[in-house]
Amino acid sequence: MKLVTFLAGAEQRIGALDVERDRIVDFQAASEALHGKANPDFRDMLALIDGGPDALDAARAAIKGAFEKAVSAALRRPDSVTLLAPVPQPRQMRDCLAFEQHYRQARAQALKVRAATYADPAAAAIELEKTGEFSIPEVWYQQPVYYKGNRFSVIGTGQDILWPRYAERLDYELEYGVFIGKKGKNIKAANARAHIFGYCIFNDISARDAQYKEYPVRLGPAKGKDFDTGNIMGPWLVTSDEMTDPYDLTMTGKINGEEWSRGHSGTMHHRFEAIIAHVSDEETLHPGEFLGSGTVGNGCGLELGRWLKDGDVIELEITGLGVLKNRIIRQPART
Repeated sequence: MKLVTFLAGAEQRIGALDVERDRIVDFQAASEALHGKANPDFRDMLALIDGGPDALDAARAAIKGAFEKAVSAALRRPDSVTLLAPVPQPRQMRDCLAFEQHYRQARAQALKVRAATYADPAAAAIELEKTGEFSIPEVWYQQPVYYKGNRFSVIGTGQDILWPRYAERLDYELEYGVFIGKKGKNIKAANARAHIFGYCIFNDISARDAQYKEYPVRLGPAKGKDFDTGNIMGPWLVTSDEMTDPYDLTMTGKINGEEWSRGHSGTMHHRFEAIIAHVSDEETLHPGEFLGSGTVGNGCGLELGRWLKDGDVIELEITGLGVLKNRIIRQPART
């Protein structure tokens, strides 16, 4: 299923998009029409995830019944609603750094940026490279690494990204991620796929100048990542039963219709199974938590030496996961 959270008027609802019939099935409306009562598992997406296999079976039955009985109140045109992030407030957010090409290229660009602050950039680059600070540390190959993001700053497709006033260099990041569907601790990689509820596109907006300013402290990314509207997910959440191979997906990014980024999910060095095993080592993972892949190689402006501008429209597309589209809006100066 392609699960969505949407606004119908002022009310937040959940449902599933049927692409072929161009309709969103409103789960709660279907339940009320078919069974004469609301289903608590359809209260929101976290409730659906918490409900486990039984809740998903009820959702599938709602879809089938709504179409078979032509329940008009439950069949909504996609253009009649406003899509939100599939899970507007994840229970926890961790974003990993799983693609080697991105990491290598980002560190090379960081070296250039740092060297440019010296009187002789070329000589500085040579000396800075000798320190090893801009080489990939061996521990990265040994285990997944991640940071915890702001779960309250999540928005969905079609919503505007507000440029933080303290930043001058804003960047997109072409990623995807998983939502945990089953609680677990010390999960073995071989069993980790059973803990994945579903997959969606993730755009981790980054204020690069703020990120570089914080970088020497080694506690980041903080304000390099944490600002309202900085985490974008959607347009829908594809349940794991419909994901044939999460490591055979083409990933593309366009700015104002021009392709900037193209990558492949199969180039992940640390895959989600390894990430789940590592994160759950002596720590319980809960349903509704989100784990991001990190940026695919060539998946951000930093790697390309290009930066976003006010009014730019970002479109991230991943095979089977849809298109996540947002516009950057520069906010008025503080008074």
